Amino acid sequence: MATRIRAFLIDMDGVLYEGERAIPGAAEALDWLRREGLPYLFVTNTSSRPRSVLVEKLAGLGIAAEPGQILTPPVAAADWLAAHVDGPVALFVAEGTVSDFAALPFADPQGEAPVGAVVIGDLGDDWSFARLNRAFRCLMRSNDARLVALGMTRYWKAEDGLRLDTGPFVAALEQATGRSAVVLGKPAAPFFETALSVLGVGADETCMIGDDLKGDIGGAQGAGVRALLVRTGKFQPSDLGQPIRPTGVIDSFADLPTWFAASR
Repeated sequence: MATRIRAFLIDMDGVLYEGERAIPGAAEALDWLRREGLPYLFVTNTSSRPRSVLVEKLAGLGIAAEPGQILTPPVAAADWLAAHVDGPVALFVAEGTVSDFAALPFADPQGEAPVGAVVIGDLGDDWSFARLNRAFRCLMRSNDARLVALGMTRYWKAEDGLRLDTGPFVAALEQATGRSAVVLGKPAAPFFETALSVLGVGADETCMIGDDLKGDIGGAQGAGVRALLVRTGKFQPSDLGQPIRPTGVIDSFADLPTWFAASR
């Protein structure tokens, strides 16, 4: 018999909200988790905004949260870089998340000095050939420079439709340099392991809830965590015929209490 679920990891965009619209019933489902005494942590690949902004967005949608309840790739990456990399860091991340790396020495992306690492996040419309090429040149300055990815999500659903996320740009740099990225976001196992450590629970007693079959569901299962797929956000009906098989599928996060009761 599987170990009973007693904690949850919850994706945000596509699960709690879509764009600027809250998923109906999401706030009530979180209220239920709190009443049941089930710990949870929001885990997101959002690397363009600091946690304080995410807290404000959730509050505007009627969802209460504290910064410490949100794990983002910049937070995880800053800790990893401090422990594993010597030398300055070249950041290709949104301006709002630069402060998450404040304890590290910064490199000039347009300079010539060797760097310890190049960090790639979601720059959205700020990506250009010139900017991607600067990241490539930074990596080529030294054979020891590490390529650090704030997630490998392929795309996400914006108000105007699907948009490329961090993964495709990281893949381009991997192909050009012949180096493998250190991934500090979903679907990498270290990101999920960090989340479990924050909650103080084991993988076998935790369930991930997400809308991304590869990043959320496959990533969680790769770390030994069960996973629920929601039919909101970037969900596509074709997801159900893929090799990655979620533990369960629910119409939306609002259906979590009903699913949980039936699974016991």
